Amino acid sequence: MLNGRAKQEIYPKGAFEMQAGLIMLCLAYVLSQFFRAFLGVLTTVLGQDIGATPSDLADASGMWFLSFAAMQLPVGWALDHLGPRRTSAWLLFLGGSGGAAVFALATSPFHVSMAMFFIGIGCSPVLMASYYIFARQYPAARFATLAALMLGMGSVGNLVASYPTAFAVEHLGWRATLWTLALASWLVAAGIFLTVQDPAKPEGGQKGSVLELLKMPVLWAIFPLMFVCYAPSGALRGLWIGPYLTDVYGLSTGEVGLAALVMGVAMVAGTFAYGPLDRIFGSRKWVIFTGNALGVLAMVALMSVTGAPIWMPIAVMAFVGFVGGSFPVIIAHGRAFVPPHLVGRGVTLLNFFGIGGVGIMQFASGRLHSNMAGAAPAAPYLAIFGFFALSLAVGCVIYLFSRDRLD
Repeated sequence: MLNGRAKQEIYPKGAFEMQAGLIMLCLAYVLSQFFRAFLGVLTTVLGQDIGATPSDLADASGMWFLSFAAMQLPVGWALDHLGPRRTSAWLLFLGGSGGAAVFALATSPFHVSMAMFFIGIGCSPVLMASYYIFARQYPAARFATLAALMLGMGSVGNLVASYPTAFAVEHLGWRATLWTLALASWLVAAGIFLTVQDPAKPEGGQKGSVLELLKMPVLWAIFPLMFVCYAPSGALRGLWIGPYLTDVYGLSTGEVGLAALVMGVAMVAGTFAYGPLDRIFGSRKWVIFTGNALGVLAMVALMSVTGAPIWMPIAVMAFVGFVGGSFPVIIAHGRAFVPPHLVGRGVTLLNFFGIGGVGIMQFASGRLHSNMAGAAPAAPYLAIFGFFALSLAVGCVIYLFSRDRLD
């Protein structure tokens, strides 16, 4: 039997009371992962029904990431001042549920872009709300593992956005599927409001701003890699896997869904794999650098196997997803340098760079695709893959100048 003091040493204060809230935040993050990834399997039906091209959907995907990123700074302020409960519940209700309803009513590519903009706002606080709770309630050395665990569990949404979504669209229609998602977002938002408990604010009443964080040279070498690390796997799984396999290999919606499922499983596995590696190897910097350097090689390999038997590009895309799971570890690396009174704004600033990078690179990749219309079917995708590889390589080089830290 453990006495009260022993229990306090093992379990953070309020851990049991917070479990239900963390479960609801995890469900919200499942929705967030779903919404960033499901366009890849809707390429064919949206093209047929409302005339949306791959470039249109790249813009729509980019709108999700950019609105999500733009919200990170106000979300950081809200986490520090209002707490995670109200911040995440209200934004998911208004943006997530409302945006899904707009999508369900869409009659043009513009409507899809606007819907994705609203959904991005709704999803913007949910992961950072859980990270905020981890930073406040748990030891700093466990942050990377807990962050990766939440990201990995939430990545179930990535899996649902693959073959199950393709199945639902083929049997129910995409509009009915979106109405179901609007209802699910509303229910999860209500659950967050009822169950999440806001952690106590740090003592001392210290004040600060994002400018204080931007003035910290120790973060400058981390931001560039944060900007590009998620783009290859996030953009590929979120959109380009669909047009690429359709245009180059002639796959159907269901077949694209299966390929996306394979990549999604690899992304989940990669996220879980990254979690404990910093403690196993005693370094965050070199775990992060090695994983992203492998990501550069994976994108080059994807260019090399384009046109080969279909299993080869699918296998390489799965590897891209696996090694692309360093996102939470990079946030943990940056968060280690952030003072306690700026934790909310610190993790959301890092997330701003990570998600904003995907949004900007989605817009850029969409322009690459549209500018190469009329070329060989594989040519636009080779250009996109090369663009991702080069961007990630530059981020890795700058990251070499960062300072390692575990606590």
